[in-house]
Amino acid sequence: MALPSVIAIDGEAAAGKSTIGSLLARRLGYLYFDTGVMYRSVTWAAIQRGLDVGDEPAITALAERLVIQVMAASCGDGRQYTVLADGHDVTWAIRQPAVDASVSVVAAYGGVRRALTAQQRQIARSQKVVMVGRDIGTVVMPDAPLKIYMRASVEERARRRHLESLARGESIGYPEVLASMRRRDQIDSQRECAPLRAAPDAILVDTDGLTVDQVLCRVWSLVQSE
Repeated sequence: MALPSVIAIDGEAAAGKSTIGSLLARRLGYLYFDTGVMYRSVTWAAIQRGLDVGDEPAITALAERLVIQVMAASCGDGRQYTVLADGHDVTWAIRQPAVDASVSVVAAYGGVRRALTAQQRQIARSQKVVMVGRDIGTVVMPDAPLKIYMRASVEERARRRHLESLARGESIGYPEVLASMRRRDQIDSQRECAPLRAAPDAILVDTDGLTVDQVLCRVWSLVQSE
């Protein structure tokens, strides 16, 4: 049985894309590539440099010169991969609330998306990959043989993100996480460049009320049916 060489998984924040994508890639022996870490890395770098995330030309210029590397996990602290930005390990730093609050603004810039999309396509076409993001099936790899769109209620997604933050020792309340999630959904779905939406031929997977194993079983059956 020939399995798809590129699997595109899109969906809303905290819908389960990263967890399922990582597990699926491990099972298949494919590269796991969460494209969102590239936008988070640019956002983190902008904050560190004191740049205004509302300054599109400055953020675009930063995205064009920032060296982002994504590789296998380099230590056993629960990370799914290691992310370097100009040589600095930013794997956990890019998950901070300050990055959460601004990443959708950065990701909406056409110049930023063009700079990072080119790198993403090159990676996908050079090897077998499970690629996770918000515009993989619609923009980055519209010719992917298998496209999956994952979704869940905003309340469930905020609950998951809140638990992740608490596990990292961050003191942030659920109402704040929920409000941030709603703002992010609005920005992601209404941005002019590559808005968040399911590709016409994507298979929808609702993760509300399901365990990780149940979702993985569902996605694995889709891979085998291709």
